[in-house]
Amino acid sequence: MKILVTGAAGFIGFHTARKLLARGDEVVGLDNLNEYYDPTLKQARLAQLEKAPNFRFVKLDLGDQQGMAELFAREKFQRVVHLAAQAGVRYSIEVPHAYVHSNVTGTLNVLEGCRHNGVEHLVYASTSSVYGANTNMPFSPHRIADHPLSLYAATKRANELMAHNYSSLFKLPTTGLRFFTVYGPWGRPDMALFLFTRNILAGKPIDVFNHGHHKRDFTYVDDIVEGVVRATDRIAQPDPAWDSNNPDPSTSNAPFRIYNIGNNRPVELMRYIEVLEECLGRKAEKNMLPLQLGDVPETSANIDDLVSDVGYRPATPVEVGVRRFVEWYLEYYGQKK
Repeated sequence: MKILVTGAAGFIGFHTARKLLARGDEVVGLDNLNEYYDPTLKQARLAQLEKAPNFRFVKLDLGDQQGMAELFAREKFQRVVHLAAQAGVRYSIEVPHAYVHSNVTGTLNVLEGCRHNGVEHLVYASTSSVYGANTNMPFSPHRIADHPLSLYAATKRANELMAHNYSSLFKLPTTGLRFFTVYGPWGRPDMALFLFTRNILAGKPIDVFNHGHHKRDFTYVDDIVEGVVRATDRIAQPDPAWDSNNPDPSTSNAPFRIYNIGNNRPVELMRYIEVLEECLGRKAEKNMLPLQLGDVPETSANIDDLVSDVGYRPATPVEVGVRRFVEWYLEYYGQKK
């Protein structure tokens, strides 16, 4: 298939594009290569992808309405995997306009491109952050998620509502995937595992928020990508059992689905750090801090729907995933333990 992957130079986008290329799909990768974090890491990911003859890169900003319209009209993609976004919960408090530009206006341009050019299926990234103030664990897509605690989460929830609108009005099949704390090789430098590793190796203290009482559904990137690709292959359909008097938020009488995609095995943050210390052979000096503004103390994913619909089976424990990240980090940055 001919597939557009937005955010192809990003963490999950890179891994997804690589998986699709490996199975023989033609992939057009889109990214604006912004400087939210070190662009050289993005360029290094692209260099890996450009080794494949069935990959082409387009540098373009999602918010460029004309450029996006021209891209879709020219390429006639069969499917779209929309993973580009302005990421980061804390950064959304400091620079809110960047999130509306990328995540709301950008997603609207993707939806319009799909609508006007016969795209068979749009799969897009959402986030566990949409559950916000909800503390009913594990988080279920069948329950309302309308109390986000950050603008980042609010823009992602808006994406889900916009997608439903296009599925309903224009019969565009859309599938939203709520990612739960993805980690692994080629990760983003603003992610906890990356920050912890860098500071421990430099002999600097690590910031441990919520005094270490966080629990997260840490999900290894290869498991996430397997779910993304399986979801892309399964075109969303209307739910024949959907009841407008008792509406299920995760389905619709339109071709629309929302899934959780996580590990389904929450891990305490202190255990996560302990595994990292074992992999590095060093102890971390911990700077214990209160819960950050906009953050939630715990996440846990109910993934039953994704398991039953596409056979999604996360298989990587943190002991394995963290070790693989450390091995990549040491090789990429030429460092020793």
